[in-house]
Amino acid sequence: MGKWKVGTRRSKLALTQTKWVVAKLQEIAPEADFELHEIVTKGDRILDVTLSKVGGKGLFVKEIEQSLYDKETDLAVHSLKDMPAELPEGLVIGAIPKRVDPRDVLLSLDGKTLDELREGALVGTSSLRRSAQILAHRPDIQIESLRGNIDTRIRKLEEGNFDAIILAAAGLERVQYAGNISQYLPVEISLPAVGQGALAIECRADDEETLALLKQLDDEPTRLAVTAERSFLHKLQGGCQVPIGAYATVDEAKQITLTGMVGSPDGKQLFKNTATGTDALALGVQVAEALLAQGAGEVLAQVLRENQE
Repeated sequence: MGKWKVGTRRSKLALTQTKWVVAKLQEIAPEADFELHEIVTKGDRILDVTLSKVGGKGLFVKEIEQSLYDKETDLAVHSLKDMPAELPEGLVIGAIPKRVDPRDVLLSLDGKTLDELREGALVGTSSLRRSAQILAHRPDIQIESLRGNIDTRIRKLEEGNFDAIILAAAGLERVQYAGNISQYLPVEISLPAVGQGALAIECRADDEETLALLKQLDDEPTRLAVTAERSFLHKLQGGCQVPIGAYATVDEAKQITLTGMVGSPDGKQLFKNTATGTDALALGVQVAEALLAQGAGEVLAQVLRENQE
């Protein structure tokens, strides 16, 4: 059997995710040899600026994708929500394993839920999507930017810098920190990021041996759901710099139900639409167009202008 070089970011979460994928691939191909290549990305190096100011999506994948092009690695494991809506030419997502919990979660010092936080509470998040929705629900809350890996963010909370912080359930569960969670935020309050809770395993489009291996790890319902979400994102031309959320579910008949959201960062305007269909790409476009018809385009244009200033 072959030997595969696997690209990954260096963070604890990235390594945990990559090792999980390698273990699954090892079950499929017991004879194969997998070697981890740790790669430091631009997003890992620039920690003192909010994501929206340094170029958003792609910050955590570009160097890894270059290693695929250069054939230094054969496959790479990403959090799907870090992946831009359009992949560079010659690269494909060879597998999307079964998604884990897509929700956002609240961690607070004394186990309080979002509704129980004191008036004017200070909540940490670097995501415009999260802040837009939290402020729409609780306009009194103060949002402050929070960057860094999971350990860093939790430490800042424990040191009393924030009343609460918001993270993704999936990341905490993968590194076995779910015990810290005070509240799983319902998707009605905080619609997840596109692809949140799902992994993407990327490889070269012409690497048939790797594609054949990865295909066995692909989960069709997850792929349908995230394809609809990414189609929605692509239609809105959204990256990390804009407050966009989307979440799709797939039933047994492969009917996809997609909810999309665009909000202003202050939470004063929130556009949402839900639709059902069987064509993931068309559904994403349909929900995006419904939001644009409601006026979401002006909000997105305004956010992009502010980021460029």
